[in-house]
Amino acid sequence: MNFKETEAGILLSVRVLPGACKSALAGEENGRLKVRLQAPPVEGKANRDLIIFLAGELGLKKNRVELRTGHRSRDKLVLLKGVRLREAEDMIESVLRGNK
Repeated sequence: MNFKETEAGILLSVRVLPGACKSALAGEENGRLKVRLQAPPVEGKANRDLIIFLAGELGLKKNRVELRTGHRSRDKLVLLKGVRLREAEDMIESVLRGNK
């Protein structure tokens, strides 16, 4: 999985699949975390739901998850504020294991 550590936290590459039957983490694809979202890709709804969903899955407050790039793309960069590399790896691994 592609993580980039910055002073602000971890940048996480995400591939979003909007319009799914149910929101869920769907593994890894080409180094990106794959996320299925129930929300449609209309008027930023999927972006807002991505933040809420990731925060809930990773046990972070919503204000610690920020969409940095990809506002109109399926491929996005998400900042996990105040999170360090090892912590991010452990959180993602734990959540993915729980969903299998």
